Amino acid sequence: MKTIVIIPSRLAATRLPGKPLLKINGLSIISHVVKKAVEANLGEVFVAAEDQEIIDDVIKNGGQGILTSKTHKTGTDRIYEAIKKLGKKDVELVVNLQGDEPLINIDDIKYLYNNMIKYKSLLGTLGSNIEDVKLHNENNVVKVITQEKLDDKQFPEAKNFLRKSNYEDKNTYHHIGIYCYRLDTLEKFVYLKQSEMEIKHRLEQLRALENDIKINVALAKTSPIGVDTEEDLIAIKKIMEYKH
Repeated sequence: MKTIVIIPSRLAATRLPGKPLLKINGLSIISHVVKKAVEANLGEVFVAAEDQEIIDDVIKNGGQGILTSKTHKTGTDRIYEAIKKLGKKDVELVVNLQGDEPLINIDDIKYLYNNMIKYKSLLGTLGSNIEDVKLHNENNVVKVITQEKLDDKQFPEAKNFLRKSNYEDKNTYHHIGIYCYRLDTLEKFVYLKQSEMEIKHRLEQLRALENDIKINVALAKTSPIGVDTEEDLIAIKKIMEYKH
């Protein structure tokens, strides 16, 4: 299926200003994510950003970027503008990768993509097992509750997404912020009004559930650390610089 990978990005992160351009091993976080997306080999990869500095960095490091509006409320709106600007009318599947997860596992990206095709799903994402019970109370770690247990033989539907969860709740997993949409589902989603729960919890995927758009969840083998704080950056640097 004709596929495009788009990574939404912006400099105006509240908790860690200038986050996409912070460097690990001499390469910006956003360019590390681009590298992973290219290695997954699903289709063309673009960064959609509201800041020219991000686009310049991505291009300097061999990637492709497109400048988008500064008025978008969500990353999904930014992605849709990028697709329209690029004129990619023949695209069937759109992969939305988070620009702050340089440790995302390439095999997990491919696994989600393959499940989308196998199950003819409209919208899919990833969840991984929660190894540390303390994460249930972490606001920065989004959780997904699925209808059935996640394993590598199923692609069950999400029942809910939340920031704090009870570790006794069945089928609760760490949500990994990657989405794969059918293009017509993405179009439908961006024309829906932001929902109450979405605004309250700052989770745009709740807009889909509140409007009866099903989200299927595949089991990821790894739980990458996202870069939200200075502490996250230090932790990721340790891992990536050690690997290097």
